[in-house]
Amino acid sequence: MASKIIVIGNVNCELQDVFTKLAKLHVKQGFSFAIITGDLFGDCSTEQELKQMTDLLSGHIIVPLPTYFTLGSKPLPARVIEQIEANDEVCPNLYFLGKRGILKTSEGIRIVALGGNLEETGNSANKYHPGYTESDARTLIGAHHADILVTHQWPKGIRSGSKVPFPEAVTPPQETQCIADIVSALKPRYHVSSAQDGFFYEREPFFHLPTEDSPDAKPLTRFISLAPYSNIPKTRWMYAFTLDPTAPPSLTIPVGATASPFSITAAKRKPLPDQHSSFSRFAPTDSHDYHQRPRKRARAPPPGPEQCFFCLSNPNIATHLITSIGTEAYLTTAKGPLPTSKTFSPSLDFPGHMLIIPFNHTPTLNSITDTASRKETYAEMNKYRSALHSMLHARSRGSDAPLGAVTWEVSRSSGIHTHWQFLPVPANLVSRGLVEAAFKVEAENLKYPKFERPTFDTDGQSDPSAEPGDFFRLWIWGPPADDSSNDSTGAGIAGTEKTLLLPLTDDFRFDLQFGRRVIAKLMGLDKRINWKDDVQSQAEEEGDAAAFKQAFKEFDFTLEE
Repeated sequence: MASKIIVIGNVNCELQDVFTKLAKLHVKQGFSFAIITGDLFGDCSTEQELKQMTDLLSGHIIVPLPTYFTLGSKPLPARVIEQIEANDEVCPNLYFLGKRGILKTSEGIRIVALGGNLEETGNSANKYHPGYTESDARTLIGAHHADILVTHQWPKGIRSGSKVPFPEAVTPPQETQCIADIVSALKPRYHVSSAQDGFFYEREPFFHLPTEDSPDAKPLTRFISLAPYSNIPKTRWMYAFTLDPTAPPSLTIPVGATASPFSITAAKRKPLPDQHSSFSRFAPTDSHDYHQRPRKRARAPPPGPEQCFFCLSNPNIATHLITSIGTEAYLTTAKGPLPTSKTFSPSLDFPGHMLIIPFNHTPTLNSITDTASRKETYAEMNKYRSALHSMLHARSRGSDAPLGAVTWEVSRSSGIHTHWQFLPVPANLVSRGLVEAAFKVEAENLKYPKFERPTFDTDGQSDPSAEPGDFFRLWIWGPPADDSSNDSTGAGIAGTEKTLLLPLTDDFRFDLQFGRRVIAKLMGLDKRINWKDDVQSQAEEEGDAAAFKQAFKEFDFTLEE
């Protein structure tokens, strides 16, 4: 159900006037709740201001409806803090969201708040201090989504790409990158803020890249910054809107909307040396030219999530390659796939070269510090792998050329964002031991260490998601030999599987294209070893992704009710 909401700018202790006007509007409009975006009490130092605060705390000033506030640039008065500590509210209907807070209202609306101004070394432990750190901001990214985001400061780059005129002779409010990161991550429907210098600003709506739950939708954010309360006519210190938290994001972009301004800002950044050779968001390997350069050359720091080709928070991703989004990981077709759409015909009419990518921006799975998160991520990545096996079995069973699969992982602490590559292979290459032999022979030719069994496979106790050290991990899967099952979908297929591990040490230089190179030679696809030589047009990529999604639909566990 839709709710009417009203937002108010800096009140600065003009409590009687603001709540009186709010009460009159509430009688006519029937708001669900109100939000105050900046300083509710301000300096609260004059005799008149102190009296208004006393009247509010004693019940002589009535707050007419549930009203939420956070911090602006001023600290809260000590008497207000005492009330909050004692009663969890300032007075009836007036609630403090905290310096950083997450609240779900009775209407089901999710509010995320970050009050105060950015400080390099803020007092994070004091929730009433009007300053926050980048660490405080990063914590809120874990909220995953918001209907309304409330901040005192503006996000960096919010005016980029906008045609809305900015008031002349006004000093622009301070903008911070960490708030822009929060907006990109949470994709709020409304982002409300405030400005001390007495002006109102409403940017055109801007759309984000698809969300995990709605891969075909482009969520919109509306940014509104309110002027402080004033008796001056036409000063916009109030703003009302209607919001239905259950309404799905629109599949179309409204007239006048722009792309995310944070996408525009990021696009102007120069590419980092670490990713110089990977011009695409979804490269089929993480091969980078800088690994071949002399070690004496200084290396730039690794890219963060907003510049990582495997992070959904990167504003420059190629969304048409994404085929499924889970809770801990997602699935995408590879750019410049090793096979073609005809390699496995008639069983497959698409290449089948896939990437399984965790959401966590870490170079290895074992570097995910939270044990539960690491295990859940590994489990879901394996669930994708199993679902792909089932799809291959269902598509190729009973044919002259049944399909098996290989999956490999390059796990190195010096990497950027770990992922698995998945490739179909003819099942007879698996059953005859030729896949395993090809990897071992190529490793021997390159004078690599010998393949060995994983730690968890030898001690029977270790967690496979926490396999120690740097390594190249290989899974070789063959379909069931007995094809008499009545299960026409192939769901729950076990088959046979072998896991091998190649330790990566400082004693040799590992070829990041190793997995692709071995399979290319084995399947006679030598001319396609370098993925850059076979990059498709976007139309071809979209066609392959659509064909895969259609084939994978009945096996995609993320589509289950």
